Formats: sequence, structure tokens, C-alpha cells
Amino acid sequence: MLKRLIVPLAALMLSSCSLFGEDADPALWVVKDADTTVYLFGTVHVLKPRMHWFDEGVRTAFDASDEVVLEIAKPDPQAIAALTAQLGTRGGPPFAPEVDAAARDLGMPAGAIDKQEPWLAALTLAQLAVKKAGYDSGDGVEATLSEAAEDAGKPVKALESARGQLMLFDGLSGAAQSAMLEETVKALPGTKARLDKFVAAWAKGDAESVGTEMNRGALASPEVAEALITRRNARFADWVAARMERPGTVFVAVGAGHLAGKGSVQAILRDKGLKVERVVY
Repeated sequence: MLKRLIVPLAALMLSSCSLFGEDADPALWVVKDADTTVYLFGTVHVLKPRMHWFDEGVRTAFDASDEVVLEIAKPDPQAIAALTAQLGTRGGPPFAPEVDAAARDLGMPAGAIDKQEPWLAALTLAQLAVKKAGYDSGDGVEATLSEAAEDAGKPVKALESARGQLMLFDGLSGAAQSAMLEETVKALPGTKARLDKFVAAWAKGDAESVGTEMNRGALASPEVAEALITRRNARFADWVAARMERPGTVFVAVGAGHLAGKGSVQAILRDKGLKVERVVY
């Protein structure tokens, strides 16, 4: 169950697709100067098969790139499971009854969720809800990009580590973790309808609607939003700005929530004086 728990964080709470065999044209941006091109692509991490997004402008940008940069490298499932158990196990009092009820509805044994830290319980419930709806990370954007890069012999780099991502959650205060868990439990009944709407927006390139939904859970707590979105957007933008100092063409793929809204990566780059344009295709 935990083998794909560590995926780009802005979409851990919900990412899926109910559109079968349909063409998708998700949003793509580009940052350019005289000798450097950086493409910025917003991803979703769990999809159903037969959604045709890796073509047209996205494929052209990918093929033109010398390297691919993801939030994290392809994780080792056993290492992730061990790390998650190390950081996310607790011996505290039981959660509220509705948390255990939600876990049992999703197939967990009674009381099993109480062994997890609140942040891990929230991620586990969200992941189980997505999986129950029939969605899988093997059909997600990162999996496709990683496989394509390997086939093409393109190097794949990571902006973050799996441990670093987990530590973001583990470092949250108890109040922030509790707010995150509470918001997750409240949102579970509407998961499928919300995801269908979310992926439809992603497929149409409606970046703002995608960003609003992907960031919804984090915004339940200002501390969560600061840790999972604001500071990471700044780090991602700093990486892109530094990369612009060296020649080459790079395809950067991060959770679509990082590329939407007032504090998006693009907005920060523009504040740094870089020109960011939407790719029309």
C-alpha cells in the first residue's frame, strides 16, 4: 500500500482520472533565454489508462529536452515502506471514532489506523480512497515520464528526496497534522466526483482550477500550506533560476498545484525577472 506513498506532495490527497480514451492537452510553460530552455509541466500522479496526454506539445517539449527533472526520483518501495514506518508509527491514544470508521470502510482492520501518526493516517486514507476507485500510480504522469526518459537515455534528476518529503509531514505541528487528517476524512465521500472534475480541468489545461483543488487540503492549515506549497514553490523557482545560468534544454515536471495561483513557481520566476510563457499547442 505504501509503495507509492511518496509522490509529489501537492497531489497526495487526490489525483485520478475517469476519462477513458480521450485526448488531453494539459498546461505547459516555457522559460527561455539565449542558450537555455526550461519547460515547466504540471503533473497529476494517478490516472486511469488510455488518457492521451503524452503527445503534441508535451511530447515535443520532452523530446527536445536533454534531461528530465521530477520532484523525486523513482522510489524504492521497500526503502519507502521502512522509512514510512520509522517516521509515521505512534503509540498515542486512538483517533476520533470517525477516523477509524473511515479506515474500516476503506478496508483497514479496526484500530489499525491508530498506529499511524496523523499525517500518515491522512495520506493513507486518501491513497486508499483513490485506489478503491480503481486508479493506480502506474498510469500516472511521473511513471510515464520516467519510463520514457529511460527508453530515450535521458538523465532523470530530482528536486527533492523521499526522506525530505516525508520529513515535511513529520515536521508539522500536532495541530496542523490533526487539521490535515480532519480535512481528509471530511473529503473522503466526495473523492470520485471531485477527482473526475479535477482531471477534466487538467486535461483541458485549466491550470487555476487544477491548482485550487490540488491545494485544497493543504489550505486547511496555514502551516501545512507554508510547508507543502509556499516554501517548496520558492525552492523550485530558485532551482529553475539557477539552471538558467547554464545552457541546455530541460523538462521539469512537478505537481500541477505548484504551477497555479498567486504564489506559483511561474509567478516567482517572473518576480525574478525571467520571462515565462504558456506554450500554445
